[in-house]
Amino acid sequence: MTEDQLIETAAKWIKTSRTLVAFTGAGISVESGIPSFRGRDGIWNSYDPEVLEISYFRSHPLESWEAIRDIFYTHFSHAHPNEAHFFLSDLERAGILKFTITQNIDDLHYRAGSRALAEFHGNSRQLVCQKTGKKVPAPAVDMTDLPPISPDGGLYKPDFVFFGEPIPAEAALKSQKACEQADTLIIIGSTGEVYPAAALPGLAKQSGARIIEINPETSAFSAGVTDLYIPMGAESACLALRDLLQLPRTIPGYEDLATE
Repeated sequence: MTEDQLIETAAKWIKTSRTLVAFTGAGISVESGIPSFRGRDGIWNSYDPEVLEISYFRSHPLESWEAIRDIFYTHFSHAHPNEAHFFLSDLERAGILKFTITQNIDDLHYRAGSRALAEFHGNSRQLVCQKTGKKVPAPAVDMTDLPPISPDGGLYKPDFVFFGEPIPAEAALKSQKACEQADTLIIIGSTGEVYPAAALPGLAKQSGARIIEINPETSAFSAGVTDLYIPMGAESACLALRDLLQLPRTIPGYEDLATE
């Protein structure tokens, strides 16, 4: 099929879906200026992944925080949601998309307005005191003096999953339930290489869901899980789907909803 035919088929599946679920990976945020962690231009080509290992963080908090501040609170802070993020949030507002599962910790789905959302690996918009468990908005913490320490004397840690940490139970359970109930799953920008998240589309498939995949390059899902593969970037595919679905934009422009 041509790209137009693939988009038309995907639009039909979305229209007829009763329980549409989205599953996103780093590829959906590339066009927002956020590089992936892996690959030729990935973040791990410039930083040692050890900085996000929980044992290293606890024993070398200053070294970890220097990299964390640079990656997540300097570079990532300039990124904005793109048309693919807004497409999913608008599908949710229209009552078409029931749930979104993201592997990303960049907060762009949340900032675009998605609220039926499982942040499978947590998020970077909050910091957690390691002494009390209290969470605070990241912008409220002074990061000029590292590592940041809470008023209670505990080390602050970003509220995302480090290597060696378990997936948050609530996010895991909600994601599993959503995939078991989905009749259509749309994958956007995931390589399918990071587990346990990568097991979720297969769970949806086993439960009877049709699988749409949007990705400019094939992934680990493409051959055995995907039913309809669309070899396009996230923004161009989602804009084409928006047009066919006649989906109105409910948020004008690139608004930051992170404080909502």
